[in-house]
Amino acid sequence: MYQIAFILLSFLLLVEGLLTYTFRKMIRMKVRSEDYLFSMLEKAGVYHRSAYDELAKEDVWIKSQDGLKLHGVIVEPNPSSHRWIIIVHGYTASHSISTQYITMFSELGFNLLLVDQRRHGKSEGIYTTFGYKEKYDVAAWVDFLYERVGQDCLIGLHGQSLGGGTVLEYLSIANPCVKFVIADCPYSDLTELMKYQIKRVKLQAFPWFYSIMHRRVLKRAGFRIEQVSPLRAVEESELPVMFIHGIEDRFVPTYMSEDLFTHKIGYKRLLLVEKAEHANAYMTNPSLYRKEVMHFVNEILYREENLVCKEITHNAHPAFSSESAKGVDPLTPLEA
Repeated sequence: MYQIAFILLSFLLLVEGLLTYTFRKMIRMKVRSEDYLFSMLEKAGVYHRSAYDELAKEDVWIKSQDGLKLHGVIVEPNPSSHRWIIIVHGYTASHSISTQYITMFSELGFNLLLVDQRRHGKSEGIYTTFGYKEKYDVAAWVDFLYERVGQDCLIGLHGQSLGGGTVLEYLSIANPCVKFVIADCPYSDLTELMKYQIKRVKLQAFPWFYSIMHRRVLKRAGFRIEQVSPLRAVEESELPVMFIHGIEDRFVPTYMSEDLFTHKIGYKRLLLVEKAEHANAYMTNPSLYRKEVMHFVNEILYREENLVCKEITHNAHPAFSSESAKGVDPLTPLEA
């Protein structure tokens, strides 16, 4: 009798341990330090902390829809430009990892807002909700820029991993001043990602595990896993989107970006980077990444700014300065 009770208690403790570990890993995992993130970039040779330290920048703060204090950093290399890009980092990172994109977007004439997602960096928060609440944080940052810069601002979004899923979720509530989205290694559906991860760690033999996790996420973090589906968002939005994914990504599988690309309506582009794992496509092949992103952005700029500035001819538009953009018809759907 005691042996049976001991075995049952041991099993329950094991299950509780697995659930606690998975829950923390999923929505409360420890955030990486600024030093660690910059060391990653420096090791890859794509950006150095000294360059960031020398930049003129401004810390800015807003309140989220549910009352959290959110932090961002403004870098304004082109003060006379109305072009702005909001960079949204991935899980356990902060705005520091987004510094790798500063040069690329600066050269395109953009000013930058590097945000700390809720629960990351200097922003407040307890749980990550994979875009369910974060999309409203992005909306708040867009409103902040709209009020700061003015009605003629042209805003793009770039998100990596969690940030990629977040900016795609934002498509469902997008402000008209947002003209394009770049999603780097995004998940297509949180339910599918969770099932993929459960299978990856060999827990698929316990079909009840997902159901229990689902209830715990709802009780603690206040959202249902099935409520997060960037796939649904792209099916209903014609906002131009570029999907980027590493072919060797085993954390968020590459097929998720391929599915998103297939289901996306309107303008779209897909870039798959050989030898790149999760969230390191730029670090793996920065020249290819820059070329394709600049090509995509130039197409959007050409189209959008021609609609506003009728006097600028197609042949002389400054947005078409890079070699990668020459000879492209901006009114053609963007296909890889």
